[in-house]
Amino acid sequence: MRFSSPDLLPEFVFKTSRSGGAGGQHVNKVATKVQLQFDVQQSQLLSEEEKSLLLVKLENQLTEDGVLQVTSQEGRSQHDNKLVALRKMYRILNKCFEVPKLRKPSKPTKSSLLKKKVQKQRNSEVKQLRSKRNIEDSN
Repeated sequence: MRFSSPDLLPEFVFKTSRSGGAGGQHVNKVATKVQLQFDVQQSQLLSEEEKSLLLVKLENQLTEDGVLQVTSQEGRSQHDNKLVALRKMYRILNKCFEVPKLRKPSKPTKSSLLKKKVQKQRNSEVKQLRSKRNIEDSN
């Protein structure tokens, strides 16, 4: 399942506050920091399976109430920070619903099996030549 902007947008809650850091007087006057909240447990658009999957995969990122929070304060405008926060939220959600690609085990090639067999024969011969029996015969 892939999410895009209109999917969960009605369930997102935006909160704004004054941003810290550099910016001079602009920072002191304008609320540009954006905090985006998504209440996973109260979502009407997600199925119970999807909710439980999110709760398990994001347990370290959720608040005690089951709310996923994303903040952005990089930009100087509230609009830019809202877009950045939305991108972050959708990236997190899409990553949770991503199904890992199954690994298909590969078989060894015929040539690699043949090389392995030849090498084993050589090692066997070398070890036989080193054996005590051959040393006693030479004395």
